[in-house]
Amino acid sequence: MRSTLRRPCRLSLTWRVIALSSLLLVLLVALFAWLVHANLTRQFETSRTEHGERQVREIRLALDRSEEGLRQLASLVASGQGLGDALQASQPDLLVDSLETQWPTLQLEAGIDEILVYNTAGNQLASWGEGQSHNERPIQEWVRRVLGEEVPLTALRCSSDCRQYAAVPVLVDGRSVGAVILSRSLADVTRQAQQVSESDVALLVVGSPADKELPEERAIPAWRGQLIAMTRQETYLPILKSTASLVSVRELERQTLRLGYRGKNIELSAVRMDEDEDRRSTGYFLIATDITSQIKAIARDTRVLVAVGVGGWLVAELLLLAILLSPMARLRRIASALPALAQGGFNEARASIPRPRRILADEIDVLQGTTLALADQLETLEEEVSARGEQLAERVQDLARERDFIGSLLDTARVFIVTQDASGRIGLVNDYALTVMSTREETLVNRLFEDVFPPGQASRGRPSATLNMEERPLVTADGQQHTIAWYHAPLPGGNGTAPGRISVGLDITERKAAETRLTWLAERDPLTGLYNRRYFQESLSGALQHGLSGAMLLMDLDQFKDVNELSGHQAGDRLLRLVANVLSEELGHRGILARLGGDEFALLLKEADADLAVRIAQQINQILEGTRFMVEERHHRISASTGIALFPEHADNPIDLMASADMAMYKAKASGTQRWHLLSTAQGAREELQQRVFWEERVHRALEEDAFELMVQPIVRLEDRDVRHYEVLIRMRDEQGGLISPAAFIPVAERSGQIIAVDRWVLRHSLQALSRLQEQGISLAVNLSGQSLHDEELKQYLTEELAASGADPERLILEITETAAVTDFSTARGVLQTLRDLGCRTALDDFGVGFSSFHYLGQLPVDYIKIDGSFIRNLSVSAESRVIVRAIADIAAGFGKQAIAEFVDQEALAPLLQSYGIAYGQGYHFGMPVPIKKITENTNKNGSS
Repeated sequence: MRSTLRRPCRLSLTWRVIALSSLLLVLLVALFAWLVHANLTRQFETSRTEHGERQVREIRLALDRSEEGLRQLASLVASGQGLGDALQASQPDLLVDSLETQWPTLQLEAGIDEILVYNTAGNQLASWGEGQSHNERPIQEWVRRVLGEEVPLTALRCSSDCRQYAAVPVLVDGRSVGAVILSRSLADVTRQAQQVSESDVALLVVGSPADKELPEERAIPAWRGQLIAMTRQETYLPILKSTASLVSVRELERQTLRLGYRGKNIELSAVRMDEDEDRRSTGYFLIATDITSQIKAIARDTRVLVAVGVGGWLVAELLLLAILLSPMARLRRIASALPALAQGGFNEARASIPRPRRILADEIDVLQGTTLALADQLETLEEEVSARGEQLAERVQDLARERDFIGSLLDTARVFIVTQDASGRIGLVNDYALTVMSTREETLVNRLFEDVFPPGQASRGRPSATLNMEERPLVTADGQQHTIAWYHAPLPGGNGTAPGRISVGLDITERKAAETRLTWLAERDPLTGLYNRRYFQESLSGALQHGLSGAMLLMDLDQFKDVNELSGHQAGDRLLRLVANVLSEELGHRGILARLGGDEFALLLKEADADLAVRIAQQINQILEGTRFMVEERHHRISASTGIALFPEHADNPIDLMASADMAMYKAKASGTQRWHLLSTAQGAREELQQRVFWEERVHRALEEDAFELMVQPIVRLEDRDVRHYEVLIRMRDEQGGLISPAAFIPVAERSGQIIAVDRWVLRHSLQALSRLQEQGISLAVNLSGQSLHDEELKQYLTEELAASGADPERLILEITETAAVTDFSTARGVLQTLRDLGCRTALDDFGVGFSSFHYLGQLPVDYIKIDGSFIRNLSVSAESRVIVRAIADIAAGFGKQAIAEFVDQEALAPLLQSYGIAYGQGYHFGMPVPIKKITENTNKNGSS
């Protein structure tokens, strides 16, 4: 059964044609009406503009004519009989008689308001009429100009009213004997302006004091003026006052104003008269024109045009409707049958469509016949389609299962899968690739594979179509860089199309990054980005193996620990990066620049001689000295000690060459002047290196085998020569049992970092001896090196050793040198306070070699001050030494600290030192250093007896 056809609600073609044609005609009528209205308006505007310009010209012409007539009248008066003789004789009576008869005629017929007569001195001799309350200054100026130039002069002045003036000279025998000035108001000009413009005219004066004779209603405060003359005041005055609140008179002069007033359209304009010379006030002609009739005429013509257009539109639509009714009815029948035909209602469609006419057939008859034939063919096709549809349904189900499997496989794979046609255009992209690229499939399909995934630099120039595997970069939408390894395989084409290929991409970004990072880390220092020790040694080894010559520069920053201690390790890292950047910019092109570790840098110069190496070392000093390093508000000075070793002169292998450069660097640091050192000869360098390695090994072996020997030297109380404490000294035993001075191995231990282990050895054995000596009231003084101040484990070590030995910390005096304390004051003060907190006493050794320590003495927590022996030796013969020693003793006493004098080698010094207030003395005069075992044995014997 066929479902019943529903006829949807629709607008028939007939009414659509009617609606569209009506809309078009209405738009055309509206457009035509608008164009006509715009044209009428434009013509009206043009005519009004021309009319306004004509009004201005006529008013200007009327002013000029009035001015010329006034000048001619003035000339006639000046040439009157007897006027010149009266002025020349300076007889006012004769002057009055000569003009008295003319005044009534001039006043009544010519409208003259005032006559003024002046002599050559500029004095007024006579006057007729009543003038303005004017300023005499411009009139006097006119008289001078007329008398001096003997040329007539005209002017316009507005005060309580506007008047024109004409001044002419009075000539007798060609010579000026005076001047005559005539004035009259602009009333006549105002009347002429009204006649010319056929509009209402008013005369406005702006900027003058109010005329009390004029009515108050003529004052216009908004324009700071008053109307001295006007036509039709009862109509015109309200319009002007309402206009004054809208625009200024200058705006009205520049542009005509139109406004509606009581149902009328009024056009206002202003014409300014020339300003008078003193510029106190300005006169304007105000013109008001009623343009209501013109505006209404334009509106009337527009309405007539619209009415005619609407009538034409209605007639045209009715005619069109009559033409379309019959054909559209036939089309509707065909249209109503087509939906049934589309849904398989072939019989219903054939029944509803009549057979076409054979005579006088038109297009609709052809359409009817075609529809009937189409119904027959569609019915036949439907039967065939139904049969084949069942077969296709089974095949579609199979293909759908295969498609779902392949689609799931492609979308779940964590790789890029892209298919391409023979021209390399993308046909399919899986979900994983779209997700990584943050895009949609529509944006990639039909684009070239080479454009979406361009080859990298390594694969450019090679035809990617022939590659089975390649790596290509990929930049995603978020700016991230990926590396994709692509594997390509051929993809057979179908239906005669050329074969394409399928590309599978694996994201190897993390693996490539890891490889790059490992390669970089293997060669670079992570803090500064310079080459590291390993790469530098390999480069040095390669240069030596290839038989090259050159130089190695080893740089160690001076006072780098001060930066770490004063400003923190972060500041130290910043300093290292700054030095690395500066050296890299200035010297990176010369050779291989590396950071070996800590604050050590190295520069390898191939094919460089000694002179070039020295020049570069000097350049390094200049570069670092010119580099500023600020931390907060603290400025750190940057310098480095540079050791220079040449190859193959100083060594033929990397280890010896670096050791030689290290030794040269320490010599440069010890010199303290030029900050660089070049090893002199290869033999000398090898001997120094061997000597250093020898003593480092001796110190190491002595620490392991307890091959050190402790010595003590007494410290005597000068008052009673009593000995209550000793200073502990260290010696090294050689193979024959002899003692080696510390001057031979202590500097090596300090450079190699073994000095901390030596200090701990001395502390441990001194505390063991102190545990046996403290019962006799004896104290031991032990020296700590400057490096032990930075030993963070010193406090813990000392605490454990005090507990293990049972020694009284009050009997232990720990000494640091003045140089170490001043160089790193904050660290020294902290360490000394820590030692005192443990119960130990402290001393400042070698005091006085740096006078800056006087400033810090009060802040250091020490109990004893040991005055440097260089002052004591010369005490008896040097007045300067006596002054210094006395000052040190006084300062020590002032801070509550006891002083000890070192190197006392004669009895004569003892009473002198005692007179200075020095409590203790130490030196060969009081006792030579002896093994600590001897003091221990004597103490035990005395204790036993």
